[in-house]
Amino acid sequence: MKYKIAEIDDIDDTLKLHYRYQVDSINEEDKKDGFVTTPFTHDQLQALIEQEQGLFIAKKDGEVVAYVMAASWQFWSRWPMFAYMIEHLGELEYLGQKLSVENSYQYGPICIDKSVRGSGVLEQIFDFAREQMAKRYPILVTFINKINPRSYNAHTKKLGLEVIREFEFNNNEYYELVYDTSCKLGVKE
Repeated sequence: MKYKIAEIDDIDDTLKLHYRYQVDSINEEDKKDGFVTTPFTHDQLQALIEQEQGLFIAKKDGEVVAYVMAASWQFWSRWPMFAYMIEHLGELEYLGQKLSVENSYQYGPICIDKSVRGSGVLEQIFDFAREQMAKRYPILVTFINKINPRSYNAHTKKLGLEVIREFEFNNNEYYELVYDTSCKLGVKE
């Protein structure tokens, strides 16, 4: 398994994986095992790579089998959900400081092909992305739809993210979670 920051020529393979597990296009029988909600275009992923170096992938036998997206709040602000989260960041405190667009970033979505689930890819790609983003931000912030218990369990039990609040947006209920990026996975104090 090879973990790397994605390049432009990785976009098509990443989108292929993404749409296999995106809520609007996923096979119904796969939905219970987790899904991603936000659709993305080639241009959006290109911007994510060029502006943020924020697309992290795992490749097995030359194929993209997992990805993590992570970027500044400024990058994500064009999506209404993230604009809502930005508006409420200052109401939250973590690591003894109020959250802000300067000290935190938005992690996710993350997607792992079912062929490699349970093999440690989640932990490895999370830690690879965390290590890269820790150079810029001390705090990771993300959200998980309450109808996605597999993702919630993976992030809280396997990765150690902490729920900081729950919120509603666009008739959906979410957990908002945080993580200290200075902590290597499994070495939290």
